[in-house]
Amino acid sequence: MPSPALVIEDLTVAYSGRTVVDHLSLVAEAGGITAVLGPNGAGKTTTIECAEGLRRPDSGTITVLGDAAGSDRARSRVGVMLQDGGLPMARRVREVLALAAAMHASPLPVADLLARLGLDVVATTPVRRLSGGQRQRLALAVAVIGRPELVFLDEPSAGLDPHARQDVWELVRELRSDGVGIVLTTHLIEEADALADQVHVLVDGRLVESGTPADLIARHAGSDSQRLRLARPLSEGEAIELRTAVTAVGHDVTLDADGADLLVRGPATPALTLAIAEWCDRSDVLLRSLQVGDGTLEHAYLTITAAPR
Repeated sequence: MPSPALVIEDLTVAYSGRTVVDHLSLVAEAGGITAVLGPNGAGKTTTIECAEGLRRPDSGTITVLGDAAGSDRARSRVGVMLQDGGLPMARRVREVLALAAAMHASPLPVADLLARLGLDVVATTPVRRLSGGQRQRLALAVAVIGRPELVFLDEPSAGLDPHARQDVWELVRELRSDGVGIVLTTHLIEEADALADQVHVLVDGRLVESGTPADLIARHAGSDSQRLRLARPLSEGEAIELRTAVTAVGHDVTLDADGADLLVRGPATPALTLAIAEWCDRSDVLLRSLQVGDGTLEHAYLTITAAPR
């Protein structure tokens, strides 16, 4: 079995006395896609910056492809895609990719990669004139053109239309098939569900859950779950009243951060449907949708991140 592409052990980082990464340990396998998920402020960005060698931790160790994170040898074997791209705005697309290719001994063909990501039609366009989605694709191309053994991808399909998103996902899967380790950070849970072999969920700088998407769904959002979407966010008092009504018929409910999306755990029963309908009627709240059936990774993620710590 190949050695892991990334090993983080007991990582701790603090800013101005506030701990943002708290004794975190995780592994990303070579030839696999590892998604690191978590709400804003969970410590994802700081963790990945440490793994990329861009930030020094207060304690803990990080091994990248068998070498210390940030070492010359590790850097030469890693590709990094940043969400803002860090791209030279005045350069033309083909120039940017050619410059990136010149930094590597055996780069991917520039023309092929441009065509693969639908950038050939804007090859002579300055970066500053690209759309957000086009810049994302160019940032991805820069990250992978050197044939890295490990790639860090930050929100790779942010701002992309569905067709472009599928193109990016297919390229990521091809990298995995070639044995490349991929560490993905994203707020698009659908993306993690579609791509990831392993998922790590961070909350408040700590690793709170790990497993395959199927594992997390089975543990936290099995088939006995319902997803409700309300027409407006609930007040704190309304949320308590709804939770009481649902609990009274033997179910549990988790309210999303936006206050209008709910996950109810337990089998779909007439009593549950009636309890929800009666509460909505009493509270003058419109129920926009009710999804009954198999849970999703999004359901599992919301349950995990909403749990009290």
